[in-house]
Amino acid sequence: MKNLSEKQRKRILMLLFVGVLMGALDIAIVGPALPAIQRNFGVDDRMISWVVAAYILFNLVGTPLMAKLADIIGHRTIYIADILIFALGSLVVALSPAFGVVLLGRAIQGFGASGIFPVAAAVIGDTFPPEKRGSALGMIGAVFGVAFLIGPVLGGVILKFLGWHWLFLINVPIALVIVFFSWRMLPNERPGLQKPFDYAGLLLTSLSLAAWTVGINQLDPQNLSPDTVFVSLFSPRVWPFLLIAVVVLPILWWVEQRAEDPIVQVALFRSRQIKLVTAIAVGAGFGEATLVFVPVLLVLAFGVSAHTASFMLLPAVLAMAVGSPLAGRMLDKRGSRLVILAGSGLMAAGMLIIGLIPLTVATFYLAAVLVGLGLSSLLGSPLRYIMLNEAPRHYRTAAQALIRLFTGTGQLLGSAFVGAMAASLGGDVHGFTSAYLAVGGIAVLITLLALGLKSQRAEQETVQRHEAAAH
Repeated sequence: MKNLSEKQRKRILMLLFVGVLMGALDIAIVGPALPAIQRNFGVDDRMISWVVAAYILFNLVGTPLMAKLADIIGHRTIYIADILIFALGSLVVALSPAFGVVLLGRAIQGFGASGIFPVAAAVIGDTFPPEKRGSALGMIGAVFGVAFLIGPVLGGVILKFLGWHWLFLINVPIALVIVFFSWRMLPNERPGLQKPFDYAGLLLTSLSLAAWTVGINQLDPQNLSPDTVFVSLFSPRVWPFLLIAVVVLPILWWVEQRAEDPIVQVALFRSRQIKLVTAIAVGAGFGEATLVFVPVLLVLAFGVSAHTASFMLLPAVLAMAVGSPLAGRMLDKRGSRLVILAGSGLMAAGMLIIGLIPLTVATFYLAAVLVGLGLSSLLGSPLRYIMLNEAPRHYRTAAQALIRLFTGTGQLLGSAFVGAMAASLGGDVHGFTSAYLAVGGIAVLITLLALGLKSQRAEQETVQRHEAAAH
């Protein structure tokens, strides 16, 4: 870190930005491609949903593995491997002769993408001094706002002039350029100790995450009314998977406590700060998942077309793109507690406006901006900043992986919750606003949890302690 100039750090940050943007864009542009893929292969709505679900599933399953390998083999090596795996998955999807191959390609993409963001955050920890990490993480966090701004437009243009295959083929040359510059520019930190690989932990972690993702994905929000909720939950397509996920968790905890070098670093949970961060990450993922349902609410509330409703989300997305780098700069100046308190408070205010005040275009846009600013502070740099500060150097990527795992869990829970609550209350405007009111309550709870985070001075003392231990 000491041998790098400011110019070199900026180049590394730009390289990481492009890599994360490639993965984030693939999430943003796949939505417009789903109808074309569905027509191409003649599959039903439930099957086409697996184009997204397969990506999420293997993204979650791959996260702890990629994080562990990065901390053992080296950050640069695994970052390059992740980019290449992602490109391979893109190529498989683009050249698929059958729908099953599309799902295989999406699984490979998700697996490759699983390490891109955690490793990028860890590289920032390797290359940027503590007083500049917040701003750097803020720039990386802004990627998702940028992706969701340009993704639908880019996807629409490519679909119109080239076809859906090119949405995935375009990743291949971009990935090769990223690999070339990553090999030349990124330091290859290898902070991990060489200990026996935790195969049992990997198997149990993968089993629990897979069962959890499949079980929730099989829930049908339209059958989650008060009269049918138990029928849906106890469907043979749902309950066996949720049961496996719950049963495996205590076994995983027991195994990881005894492993020499566990996949899931349970030792990190000795830190009260990390316990709070993981709980806040679940709540942040919960809030992010609600954005998926906003276009449905707008169609019901204002009678606009689905296309117009999606366009009305732009204020929230712009707020996320602008808010993330601002939050990063505030981290370096004021510390994480203030930034997370502000973010959770803004998200709570936006959700409560939708839930409590009669919905008009003006109140919606106000709420959208508040929620966007709030999410930019929770999903972007602050939680990852805390993890960089709290985790010892040799657990740096593993700590970043925890953020992804718990945020992903919140996203799965949030999408199931909002869909279920809206459907149970009739599937109309009242159903959705009631769901957003409940999510506002969760955001208030996140705010209360954030009060327990360390002050800026205590954070700086932790960083100094870890930096001294590393040297």
